[in-house]
Amino acid sequence: MKAMLTAFAATAVIAIGADFILGQAGFSSQEQATGAAVRLDD
Repeated sequence: MKAMLTAFAATAVIAIGADFILGQAGFSSQEQATGAAVRLDD
């Protein structure tokens, strides 16, 4: 049971960390899926 809870916690930490790092690096879906002719509100 302890190993499973540790795995769940590690998965959550990795997912949140990846979201933050990829967002800061410019790999967000908003930045990747838009072109120069698309207007998005910031």
